[in-house]
Amino acid sequence: MAYDRYVAICKPLHYLVIMRQRTCIVPLAVSWVGGFLHSVIKLSTVYGLPFCGPSVIDHHMCDMYPLLKLVSTDTYTESRNNVTYFVLLGLTQNPKEGKVLLFMFLFVYILTVVGNFLIIVTITVSKTLNSPMYFFLACLSFMDIAYSSSITPRLISDLFFGEKTITFKSCMTQLFTEHLFSGAGVFLLLVMAYDRYVAICKPLHYLVIMRQRVCVLLLVVSWAGGFLHSVIQLSTIYGLPFCGPNVIDHFLCDMYPLLELVCADTYIIGVLVVVNGGLICTIVFLLLLVSYGVILHSLKNLSQEGRRKALQTCGSHITVVVCFFVPCIFIYVRPAKTFYTDKSLSVFYTVITPMLNPLIYSLRNSELTYAMKKLWKRSLISHIK
Repeated sequence: MAYDRYVAICKPLHYLVIMRQRTCIVPLAVSWVGGFLHSVIKLSTVYGLPFCGPSVIDHHMCDMYPLLKLVSTDTYTESRNNVTYFVLLGLTQNPKEGKVLLFMFLFVYILTVVGNFLIIVTITVSKTLNSPMYFFLACLSFMDIAYSSSITPRLISDLFFGEKTITFKSCMTQLFTEHLFSGAGVFLLLVMAYDRYVAICKPLHYLVIMRQRVCVLLLVVSWAGGFLHSVIQLSTIYGLPFCGPNVIDHFLCDMYPLLELVCADTYIIGVLVVVNGGLICTIVFLLLLVSYGVILHSLKNLSQEGRRKALQTCGSHITVVVCFFVPCIFIYVRPAKTFYTDKSLSVFYTVITPMLNPLIYSLRNSELTYAMKKLWKRSLISHIK
């Protein structure tokens, strides 16, 4: 409401364009989603705690602080478990296969970092790639580097040294970081779809709607969404009791493999994980499909050249969306159980997809490819001189 008053008073000529009906629905939906995520964080935080003794609440309702007074453990920082470390079984127990995977993942990780870093440098340096689409693409490349770096180096280290133990705190840190960057990336893909929708369906209003402040705001919302998602995942698992087994049949710390080690009923927790992971992925994926469907339907109003450029950018976006969301939905939209194929699918969207993104965008985007070649030639000439 404060933003609405700001636009009405400070941008009166653009008020009806900026605060049209669809734009008003988005902040309303964000408000509801924010309230829902806040409530889920509160519930997941207190639900797994042990209430073993007193049951009298000195209050007129159930709230966090009155409930925390009844918890029969330290509610400041400590988690309720006897496990100090976990053993990650990894992808294979065969030493020969491990060496092959080591070199393969090392090669993939180098390509991921170099490819995404090249996109960031090209967009930052090039004066022609100054549209919001390339701003978001550079941010996505940074998220891909960070997301891959939260998983792949640990995987390579385990394969090289054969040391497969990970401390409880390191496991929780990896869980938090991987969901932070993947969650932020999911919401950023939704933002990029909205950017393409405005650019193709509302070209005359594009510079007004997608001005710099709005782009920064959308980026902040993406990071905030990833942070809330990650906090919910961490608070859900952190307070659960790990009393005995500590062997994780996986190559990373993730929700479902960890829930299998909990010595308590995890049905409700599993439902929360499905809502916070699988449901969000499914809803965002469907929104992306609908938005790109509307964009492709509107291409008939464009010229042949405009249609070609739109198909190039939207085609690359759709490819990235499918590569990430399909395996992610398969893993998280189901009860809290692990299957043999989970490891292979996890490798695809945690290790392979961040490497594919720069290849997909550079090969299908002529402007980005041309800017990369120009930057490469310029660096070669300066090096020769």
